[in-house]
Amino acid sequence: MNKERKLIIAGNWKMNKTVTEALALVDDLKNGLANIKEVDIVVCPPFTALSEVAKALRGSNIQLGAQNMSEHDVGAYTGEIAAAMLKELSVRYVILGHSERRQYQRESDELISKKAQAAHTVSLIPIICVGETLAERETGRTEKVLETQVRGSLTGLSKDQMAETIIAYEPVWAIGTGQTATTAQAQEAHAFIRGLLVGLFDEAVARRVRIQYGGSVKPANACELMSQPDVDGALVGGASLEARSFIEIIKNSI
Repeated sequence: MNKERKLIIAGNWKMNKTVTEALALVDDLKNGLANIKEVDIVVCPPFTALSEVAKALRGSNIQLGAQNMSEHDVGAYTGEIAAAMLKELSVRYVILGHSERRQYQRESDELISKKAQAAHTVSLIPIICVGETLAERETGRTEKVLETQVRGSLTGLSKDQMAETIIAYEPVWAIGTGQTATTAQAQEAHAFIRGLLVGLFDEAVARRVRIQYGGSVKPANACELMSQPDVDGALVGGASLEARSFIEIIKNSI
């Protein structure tokens, strides 16, 4: 698949996989994906597995991501993890503002923007999640919600930082539900987000930014979703926990 931007497919393991289970999954992924060069492949294990998974991925074509981080650099923040701590473990990407954190931890756009800025200070690449709920879509507020989240979450980023930032469009109603946005719905939302980036930054930056789709991505729908002009990859949840399905998603996307 010849696209302007290189596809990036990341597996968000959420609160799954012990260290032993994580290493077994990584071993299978390395074997199944060894020859893939057309896609940037990322796995995002729980914090407890990052160190061992980092060692296991050394020399492979799979990169490491974290699922969250603090907006603070250092200090009395019990239970938090700083960007520099992740960087030390060879983490390259960090998911910020996932809908589950927005919902359960009440994370705001302002907080997410602070985290994104903190990530860039140590050259971590943020994957910033945005997306509407079912109620918001049904009442015609999708674009308003996306504009609010995109504007708020990207505040303070320079053009150069934005070009090195990934956005993940995840319609909340499609995460873990088995429902998936149609390809037309996904492309429409991605194109709208890219249009916002033109206004917030400029055309050149907007063309460089990769926008992933997340929400019940499966091997069966990967090819059609990835073929859309503004869909530049996927943030995969449940299907990334099983080697065969994650490998098939990646291979079907090429």
